[in-house]
Amino acid sequence: MQLRFIGKDDKSGDHGSPTIFVDEQTSDLIIQGWKIDSETEAQVLAAGPIPDHETVIRIPARMAKVLKEALNVSELG
Repeated sequence: MQLRFIGKDDKSGDHGSPTIFVDEQTSDLIIQGWKIDSETEAQVLAAGPIPDHETVIRIPARMAKVLKEALNVSELG
């Protein structure tokens, strides 16, 4: 697996920014984000369970441009 760095939240400073990558072999998106709070988790769970091999994250809306770039890169893969 070779990850291509797309971008990270420039407003998070040194505190572990939400970050977006594209796997260059599969074109999958790899997203590092903030853990969700219990209220958000409850709303997600209302739609169905979160399997043990999955997780739910939050990324700030200000990262939409970075996410769009990752989607464009992924489509090219």
